[in-house]
Amino acid sequence: MIEETSPENNSTNNHVLRNSHLFNGLNEDEFTTVSAFIEPVSYKKGDLFFKEGDSGREMFILISGKISASITQPNGAQRWIFDVKIGDFFGEMSIIANELRSATLSAAEDSMVMVLRGIDFYRMVFEYPDIGIKLFNAITGLQNDWLDHTSKQHSDLVRWGETARRRAITDELTGLYNRRFLEESIKDRINQGFLQIRPMTLLMLDLDKVHEINSRHGQAGGDLVFIAAAEVINSCTRSGDICARLAGDEFSVLLPDTGENDARFIAERIREGIFNKKVPVPSAPDSKDMVEIDIRTSIGLAIAPVHADSWDGLFVSADNALRKAKELGRNRVEKAG
Repeated sequence: MIEETSPENNSTNNHVLRNSHLFNGLNEDEFTTVSAFIEPVSYKKGDLFFKEGDSGREMFILISGKISASITQPNGAQRWIFDVKIGDFFGEMSIIANELRSATLSAAEDSMVMVLRGIDFYRMVFEYPDIGIKLFNAITGLQNDWLDHTSKQHSDLVRWGETARRRAITDELTGLYNRRFLEESIKDRINQGFLQIRPMTLLMLDLDKVHEINSRHGQAGGDLVFIAAAEVINSCTRSGDICARLAGDEFSVLLPDTGENDARFIAERIREGIFNKKVPVPSAPDSKDMVEIDIRTSIGLAIAPVHADSWDGLFVSADNALRKAKELGRNRVEKAG
């Protein structure tokens, strides 16, 4: 349950967070940015945070109270291993390495924690890489204490965390977000009730006749086209929009807080940007000679909650609009019916 906090409580929470190992390396602007991604949650004495062997999508910082960790012995009994101290963070390995929870943690008394969800953690370090480096270094520092400060484990964890972050949320070829991140972003907004107060629009894009490009210019040519299209999409959208490559020549853009008029304006800007883009590609498969080609895109848009109020429904509505754009001649934007 989300805790209602007074200004005094907020001041106390911020003091604990600023002095935690996870955040004490951040400057004030960075700390303010991070604060927008975390939320306070209260637990009653005896409440479980998670059980040993559970999958996990959140990490926690203890603000007040007491949390105990235990592991299961061969005979099935629980053995206490440590108490979490105020300001300590825990649960981080489940989100940076996709590991199962290594212990059972429960509230030994009424406790307050700050929660950072995995999807927000990865988005934060992706959008603010300087902050990401500092957070990974803080986590690495804790691991170094546990591992007797061995330099090998330090470098392994940094590479491990960076690889996990990149693979978890981005498309390797284009650098855009991936389908998983897009879906979870939409689901989170729907689950949090955002659609009750403001709309959001989903754009679905297909590059026109990409199979012909692949046939004439090879896979390398197709990849160059995908990269060029991603650059245009990024340049035509806003900082809060989520641009993703779904698969092959399929792209999507989530436009939060955006109704039909603004969404159509952005979609047309993307379409025109791709229409005007000249892409250097091999003149033939395996050729070193380069030629410039034109590319085109068809775009479908659907608005939540007007056309759908679920991820699946929004995706289908936008995809149907995209199909209509293709049927009406391609290189155009169409809205869901």
